[in-house]
Amino acid sequence: MTTRIAIGLMSGTSMDGIDAALIETDGEGVVNPAAFMFFPYEPDYRQRLRGAMARALEMHAPARDPLIDAVEQESTGLHAMAVHRLLAATHTRRDDVAVIGFHGQTIAHRPDRKWTWQIGDGATLKAATRIPVAYDFRSADVAAGGQGAPLAPGYHRARSAELGRPPNNGGLGVLNLGGVGNLTWLAADGNWGSFDTGPGNALIDDWVRTHTGRSYDEDGKFAAGGMVHDNVLMTLADNPWFDAAPPKSLDRNAWDIAALRGLSAGDGAATLTAFTAETVRLALTHIPPIGRLLVTGGGRLNPVLMAQIARRCGVPTEPVEAVGWNGDALEAEAFAWLAVRVLDGKPLSWPETTGVPQPLAGGRVA
Repeated sequence: MTTRIAIGLMSGTSMDGIDAALIETDGEGVVNPAAFMFFPYEPDYRQRLRGAMARALEMHAPARDPLIDAVEQESTGLHAMAVHRLLAATHTRRDDVAVIGFHGQTIAHRPDRKWTWQIGDGATLKAATRIPVAYDFRSADVAAGGQGAPLAPGYHRARSAELGRPPNNGGLGVLNLGGVGNLTWLAADGNWGSFDTGPGNALIDDWVRTHTGRSYDEDGKFAAGGMVHDNVLMTLADNPWFDAAPPKSLDRNAWDIAALRGLSAGDGAATLTAFTAETVRLALTHIPPIGRLLVTGGGRLNPVLMAQIARRCGVPTEPVEAVGWNGDALEAEAFAWLAVRVLDGKPLSWPETTGVPQPLAGGRVA
């Protein structure tokens, strides 16, 4: 099958910046990553983005709003800049790129109400780059009764085909620890699926920012110096969402840090780090046994969190770099891969990944 060059753009729930990846792919099993760049957000923009999210959560459905509209246009401009810089850095001709996969920024995710909201103007990005843009990846899935997330599992499955089976012939898990955690599982018998596991880095980041002014717990230093409060951990984990059968997804702001009021900065970070690890353990109770867990996203860089996951889950846990993947680039690469599938009218989601009734194409092209 013909391969094409595609760019993937991802701004995740951690709101730290834009991941931009360049790959060559057929939208199936052929994937050749070529380049990756990260463009961090300025603190002032992150604050405006948080304001747009707060406004969106007050609404019953997506609607025009001056603040959100302004942030959307600013976001689209930042993504256009990322494309231009990626093309320049890689000496790639614009005409050689078949499509840009533009995820946009999720500001609210309410599949229980049959809506999800990603801001980002595909037509404006097309005009700014003069490259076709695939966008609005999630809406068709949610409208059809799916969770609308996660969408990267198809790419995880495509990339995992090159790995073979874990040494003990068990299944493989690919855990993405961004603001929200999500898991793709690939069983030894060929079955597979995906779902959100719970908060990834979001609560830890919010706590550390509130109590220290830092944007995240670098190397897990605050957590390492704190003590886990088991009573608070049990309160956080005592939620029927964790008992619900997958596929399932959640909004970044589904949990908050109010339960930790009164804890020191270190104890709060330690407790929330343990909570994220515990949500992974709870997730594994819903799937067939796995023999290896590969971790992507920012959480893989937190050694305290990684050790907690390995200890609580009893599964060999490694960053995806152990198999030669780029954990910073993987989600952006996924949206480049998905964009090619949008062009070809191929499914972006499956019953096993989002709960949609049948394999479903989606997205729009500007």
